Amino acid sequence: MEKEFYELLIAQNFEEAAELVAKESPEDIAHILNELANENEGLLIPFCCAMESELLADALILLDKTVQEKILGGLHDDELEAVMDEVSLDDTVDIIEEMPEALVRRIAELDDIMQLLKERNYAVLKPLLASMNAIDLAEVFEETESDTELLILFRILPKDLAAETFVEMDADVTKRLINKLSDRELRAVMDELFLDDTVDLIEEMPASVVKRVLAQSDSETRACINELLKYPKDSAGSIMTIEFVSLRPTMTVDDAFERIRRTAIDKETIYTCYVIDPTNTLLGLVTAKDLMLAPKTALIEEIMNDNVIYAHTEDDKEEVARTISDYGFLALPVVDREMRLVGIVTVDDAMTVLQEENTEDIAKMAAITPTDRPYLKTGVFTLWKTRVLWLLILMLGSTFTSLILNTYEARLLPCLVACVPMIMGTGGNSGSQASVTVIRAISLGEVESRDVGKVIWKELRASLMLGLTLAAVCFVKLIFLDGMLLGIEGYTPIVCLIVCLALLCAVVAAKLVGAILPILAKLLHLDPAVVANPFITTIVDAVSVLLLCGLSILL
Repeated sequence: MEKEFYELLIAQNFEEAAELVAKESPEDIAHILNELANENEGLLIPFCCAMESELLADALILLDKTVQEKILGGLHDDELEAVMDEVSLDDTVDIIEEMPEALVRRIAELDDIMQLLKERNYAVLKPLLASMNAIDLAEVFEETESDTELLILFRILPKDLAAETFVEMDADVTKRLINKLSDRELRAVMDELFLDDTVDLIEEMPASVVKRVLAQSDSETRACINELLKYPKDSAGSIMTIEFVSLRPTMTVDDAFERIRRTAIDKETIYTCYVIDPTNTLLGLVTAKDLMLAPKTALIEEIMNDNVIYAHTEDDKEEVARTISDYGFLALPVVDREMRLVGIVTVDDAMTVLQEENTEDIAKMAAITPTDRPYLKTGVFTLWKTRVLWLLILMLGSTFTSLILNTYEARLLPCLVACVPMIMGTGGNSGSQASVTVIRAISLGEVESRDVGKVIWKELRASLMLGLTLAAVCFVKLIFLDGMLLGIEGYTPIVCLIVCLALLCAVVAAKLVGAILPILAKLLHLDPAVVANPFITTIVDAVSVLLLCGLSILL
């Protein structure tokens, strides 16, 4: 077998070689891998890639650290993940000890980190955490149930990384951590935070925690925080930061670089610098690229861009975020009514705003009162409270449909009554399609209130085409399938015509209602998402039943 095996390897037929050793014991496979690592290292990784993940995992734990490092370091990420999924948690922890940091970072998963913490294996844990991203670290903190372990994790992080992780944590985890930190530690964290992150933190915390946070801030920071908290919650001023690089137009490029070097450590972004006069009036901007390409003696006023797109402090934060997204900015300057530069909104804050707004719209479109808490951390009573009001409103609205049916039921044929769910469902779906399309177009700025005529004309034509298609298919279905094949009585041509006309009218009416209501809501300064699917479906259900009853009596 050994001769055949090496012949297959030399011929680079790794799949057949892997099949040949598949029946061997893990000990024998480990012996083969050791030999390859020592004598034919170039064949080791291709052979391991061809092996079944489970077989390689069983042999891997029997190898020494040097061979393990060679194999794991040579596997691609997906191959490495597949192999480590087959290795037990305890064996994984044993494997990553004394491994290079880069390889440990690729191997270690959340369960492994929690096991290292449980075992107090700080020698491996500390460099591993230090090499991780703040967002990934925040996930580790959120999985830590013990407040003591939470504090230990935070204390073994480097100072700057600890502050970055602090910002990314869930509000509940942040609150737990603040309660465990000493005043000195809390002050050190607050000193590392950018001002807008501190404001966001304060807005989410209870009063007792806010009082302690403010107590650990210096008087200048407290004054800035109080100033930012004065802005309306949905305004650009509430999400801006005052930590930006400002330059004077009379500075040279050399002077600008010197100022950036001196102040950059405290600024949230240094790629874009803003040019202001002594009264802080915004004159223009220069980018790091502009500065690097310009002569050292060039004046800032000679190279700056004076055609600046900016926002006012009172502007809606969603519009500001969309401006940053549309133009691809890294930051957008914010000015007051006197055109004085008071802050900037950075792209990360803009993306957070857009995500929050999209989440809120989705909740409203599903007839749910929006909430900031994650689903799994939301209590049952809170879920009841966010859903019950709209369900009551929609239920009471649906009684109009029942009232119409009760009024006309005696005059309707049984086969017509049987078609009511189909007409209501099709009408509701049609209205939902139109409303979602128009609401999305409004949120992206593609449709304004003045475009209502264009929207109606477009949806009218589309609804007629869709309605005629659905009506034709429905007519054939009622006549041939229900009437002839299934033998259901009552589906005469005139009855089928009534159903199909009602279906056509329901689709047209639903499309128009679904398109007009969001625009009407915007005109009334309401959120268009409020009049989305459930609300429109309730209206369309009543209209559909009324159309069917009216047409049946008329014809």
